[in-house]
Amino acid sequence: MPTEKLLIVSPAFHGYCHSIADGFSQLGYEVTVHRYDAFDTFKDKIRNKALYELPSKIGLQGQKAAEIAATTKALRVLDEVKPDKLIVIKADGLGDNFWQKVDESRIPHILWLYDDLKRHRYTLEFLKSRPTVVSYARSEAEEFSLNGANAHFVANGYDPKLADFPTERIPEIVFVGSRYDNREKMMLALQEAGVPVRVYGRAWSHHPFDRLRTWEIKRPELPAERDIPLAEAYKVQAAAAASLNVHGLQAGLSMRTFEVPGMNGLQLIDRPDVEEFYEVGKEVLLYQSTDELIEICQRVIAEPSWSDSIREAGLKRSQAEHTFFHRAQKMNLLWA
Repeated sequence: MPTEKLLIVSPAFHGYCHSIADGFSQLGYEVTVHRYDAFDTFKDKIRNKALYELPSKIGLQGQKAAEIAATTKALRVLDEVKPDKLIVIKADGLGDNFWQKVDESRIPHILWLYDDLKRHRYTLEFLKSRPTVVSYARSEAEEFSLNGANAHFVANGYDPKLADFPTERIPEIVFVGSRYDNREKMMLALQEAGVPVRVYGRAWSHHPFDRLRTWEIKRPELPAERDIPLAEAYKVQAAAAASLNVHGLQAGLSMRTFEVPGMNGLQLIDRPDVEEFYEVGKEVLLYQSTDELIEICQRVIAEPSWSDSIREAGLKRSQAEHTFFHRAQKMNLLWA
């Protein structure tokens, strides 16, 4: 029996698509990844700023031009690969021509939403038109199903092969990711309480280039580093005394939920529903307020040996249940 060809059309976001692709490769697929919004070279990045981002900032049709360009590339890849199956991740920046081509070709496909529907341009009516929809949030998958979509819940995961375990511990509480108001307030509160902290990402960084490319100048007065690749983020979070997971207003659990314990790190998480995947207090630590978080962090810094059993248990659970291979196995049962 010939090997089935699987095409994954995905945002470039942190390279998660490659880890997901590896999970499906382990199932025996011949996998091709197309990152529809990738700008890999310096020339491509400048072109994106000049032709798409800057026009959008000044009220011109930059976003529409970007959509047309991305859709044209995706259609070309569909023709070149001729996949037996297709997974489309997010992809709400692609135009109707893409979905028309997918429907006409009758390729079995899954639309995978690893963020809330409200952060997409899709409607429930559109989801009902897809053969299979996967959401990273159980509540949203249930809502989609109640409204007539063939929707399923598949949690986020992590890639155990992406990085080696760190060989040392750094006595800091770290946060890697986007800067939102709730996250900024949390990190500043920890710092004010005397907890050593460090943040990573372009929106935290004090570097002039990062200020320019994010179109803003002001930054919080926190120890901050620039963007780091996902593999480096895996190691930074695991090497820290603890890694903070601040969700805010989102329906599902983030990738970080599985990445930190999967790298033998200590996770401090704000979502009680993590208990579906990890035992709270034994595999991860839960906080419900800033004051509680400060107390936990102070103990983590003062008693580094306390976290060792939590790290070990969290790692064991992650390796047994929460890799992208486990997620691929579940999704492979959903082809309509």
